[in-house]
Amino acid sequence: MSQVWLITGANAGFGRALTEQALAAGHTVVAAVRRPEAMELRHERLSVVNLDVTDSAAIPGVVEQVGRIDVLVNNAGRGMVGAAEETSDEELRGLMELHFFGPVALTKAVLPGMRERKSGTVVQLSSQGGRFAFAGISAYSGSKFAIEGWSEALAAETKQFGIRVLIVEPGAFRTSFNEPSALHVAEISSVYEGSVGAVRDALSNGNGTQPGDPVRAARAILTAVASPEPPLRLPLGSDAVEALQGVYAGAQTDLATWADLSRSADFPS
Repeated sequence: MSQVWLITGANAGFGRALTEQALAAGHTVVAAVRRPEAMELRHERLSVVNLDVTDSAAIPGVVEQVGRIDVLVNNAGRGMVGAAEETSDEELRGLMELHFFGPVALTKAVLPGMRERKSGTVVQLSSQGGRFAFAGISAYSGSKFAIEGWSEALAAETKQFGIRVLIVEPGAFRTSFNEPSALHVAEISSVYEGSVGAVRDALSNGNGTQPGDPVRAARAILTAVASPEPPLRLPLGSDAVEALQGVYAGAQTDLATWADLSRSADFPS
């Protein structure tokens, strides 16, 4: 059945691939982008709206303009590398606006229509970095952890209204994510050059050789959205699956190892 998809950051990367695949599947797509003039894709079922997701005041007007929205894809985002101690408040708050407060505001604006129709899907483009973190990505993972926690609660609250929430957790994909124009690098001092600088270099050197195919990822997302019962979380890419398996196994080991001490915090029975 044809649906109306609103996709943020639709002019590149996952957003562009999702737009193309949703159109190919017969859906109508509204591409929400900061620079409509840069949107090169043309299609009879594609319309473009001007939206910076960090501009919360503009969001209600855009949602009203679009009208019916069956699938909301909060995709707009960017990468960031920097030590936790050295990332400025401005850099951290900016990323939180883009990855958390903006998607939250847009989701809240779309929910009344979905509740009224008793159907809808909210797709949150998170990351494998929304489930675990490593040196250099404190701000990025912090913002992704936040949207994942919020979305998990949202899923429990809106299931009764026929609304589904899908949190997508990609690994490394061959998009513009690692390119200098998209990847923000905070100033790194000599104190953290060894640990954080290594992450910066790995991301830069790996650009163009990532194992993930954004077109296949988009198809996987469409398959999940079309399923009667999509998962709450959908890792994408073999690297994400393997990394998350290791993270979950480590968490289980820690839980079992320290379970007695954890339980000792209760009042005596």
